[in-house]
Amino acid sequence: MGSSFSVTKFSLEGKVALITGASYGIGFAIAKSFADVGATIVFNDISQELVDKGLQAYMEQGISAHGYVCDVTDEEGIQAMVKQIEAEVGVIDILVNNAGIIRRVPMHEMSAEAFRQVIDIDLNAPFIVSKAVIPSMIKKGHGKIINICSMMSELGRETVSAYAAAKGGLKMLTKNIASEYGAANIQCNGIGPGYIATPQTAPLREIQEDGSHHPFDQFIVAKTPAARWGEVEDLVGPAVFLASDASDFVNGHILYVDGGILAYIGKQPSN
Repeated sequence: MGSSFSVTKFSLEGKVALITGASYGIGFAIAKSFADVGATIVFNDISQELVDKGLQAYMEQGISAHGYVCDVTDEEGIQAMVKQIEAEVGVIDILVNNAGIIRRVPMHEMSAEAFRQVIDIDLNAPFIVSKAVIPSMIKKGHGKIINICSMMSELGRETVSAYAAAKGGLKMLTKNIASEYGAANIQCNGIGPGYIATPQTAPLREIQEDGSHHPFDQFIVAKTPAARWGEVEDLVGPAVFLASDASDFVNGHILYVDGGILAYIGKQPSN
């Protein structure tokens, strides 16, 4: 007889989770889902104003979160923040590298400075924050690192050269952390969201004056086997799985939550 499976494998009771840039949006939703299954939530953002807004939003959800002001690209600042979290909250069991930016500019018009900024926040920062939490994870004997990748870890698209380069690099950083620290019982995986319905993408989903759908909305729905945009809630189940003991033998994997876009060649034109 094999051992029986228990849903407690998905519990994060007693775990400390750091989610970067989680004052709002996808990071906030993931943090809330972690809290729902027992984790203590820690987050950072770049200004006190954003941290205060985040703390208020968590409080409204009945979550007692811990917020810190820190720039994810500041290595010394991140090292100091992690030490402060360990002293005030506890050793970080789960890290979600969520903070990120995108700059939509044709490559030939993009400055090297703007390109470097995207790489710095979307690729260098996950390295910096992961590096800061790994030593204590090794000492504790376990750890979970989740990198928020993208379909642009696999595909290119107009105007997102820096973002695609960063997210492709983040995919390989994920695999390398898994390779380097798997023997220390640290699992590092990625989540690659598809097109998610958020306030930022709302203008792309508005019904036009003639009653038709926005052209980009039509494009995404046609490219997605699920025939819809994703919801933020679609990401939280995969995130809880990758943060929990249920995924202890899953390492170096990118879980694309995209409604099937990456599996689909697309519809044949009707004429």
